[in-house]
Amino acid sequence: MKVDFRLVVVWLLLMLSGCEQSGESPQGFAGLGAQAEGFEQVKAGAALRFPDDHLPHPQFRIEWWYVTANLKDQQGRDWGVQWTLFRQAMEPQNQNQAADGWASAQVWLGHAALSNENLHLYADRLARGGIGQAGVSASPFTAWIDHWSLTAPSAGSTEEAKRLGELRVRAAADGFAYDLRLHSEGPLVLHGDAGVSRKSQGRQASYYYSQPFYQVEGMLEVEGEPVSVTGQAWLDREWSSQPLAADQRGWDWFSLHLAGGDKLMLFRLRSDTGQPFASGSWIAADGTTEAIDPSSISMQELEHQRVAGRKLPVSWRLQIASRNLDLEVTALNAQAWMGTSIPYWEGPVRVGGSHEGMGYLEMTGY
Repeated sequence: MKVDFRLVVVWLLLMLSGCEQSGESPQGFAGLGAQAEGFEQVKAGAALRFPDDHLPHPQFRIEWWYVTANLKDQQGRDWGVQWTLFRQAMEPQNQNQAADGWASAQVWLGHAALSNENLHLYADRLARGGIGQAGVSASPFTAWIDHWSLTAPSAGSTEEAKRLGELRVRAAADGFAYDLRLHSEGPLVLHGDAGVSRKSQGRQASYYYSQPFYQVEGMLEVEGEPVSVTGQAWLDREWSSQPLAADQRGWDWFSLHLAGGDKLMLFRLRSDTGQPFASGSWIAADGTTEAIDPSSISMQELEHQRVAGRKLPVSWRLQIASRNLDLEVTALNAQAWMGTSIPYWEGPVRVGGSHEGMGYLEMTGY
């Protein structure tokens, strides 16, 4: 009997998803609250190293390379682009003993999306590690799955390689494609405590850094029509073995570009048994970063809509008392549902209130 390998991978990923809808297993979104015995754990005080930490960490269970872009075309229309590569280890392995070929324990998943006010197009791709179908390599930096890629145009200078100063982002699927060039003079941003981002009152944490200063130019293709765009982009890098506690079902995560060049990263993790766990970073235009005191964070849901059969908050009031920040954040397209093998909501947002701006919102576990 011939077995479709991609269906096997989908089955594995769904098994890891924790059966959120049925409530059979209290493991949170995508199984990220499950115990992770044998995998490496996040350690407080561990120093991140660049460019080494742009590469995979196979001794950890999960990690991702995540790009979101807020763009405008020549007619002034708003667009959003997402490009994501996930790595999932099916079993623990030592970094120095990583198996190649079909013996590799790594599964790769790619997501790509294109949104505006009236449409949301998305696609996903699945791959097995070790056989050249997906991966991340250095000199120059390249992350890929099939023909989708996130690449540095050349090895570049040491400083440019450390901050991922130049990248090209490409993907193509039914009905849409994009080819974007990203440039940043800004530094990498370490979230939490020097890159160790706590996710609960317990021991759950991840290593987490961003490059939020990209300026973008490039082309979209929408149902065969070319569209020239410019804008801003944000790269997130995160890895962990158990980023959620068992009672945490999912998260609401914001990355916002504010007028004047300041940035804001903010998230909350929702719990079945207690109050949400909130965290964030204030990123000044010069790259100076300050962890936000959770006691000063207020995240209020303002408006809900039915999306893919779920009731989702698509308008928010975000307040940070320590910065006199009072924002209203609204989805550009409330129906930006990623109906992928592990489904979630992800799309561009507009920002008003005490500051104007734009950004991205991700909501999981609904």
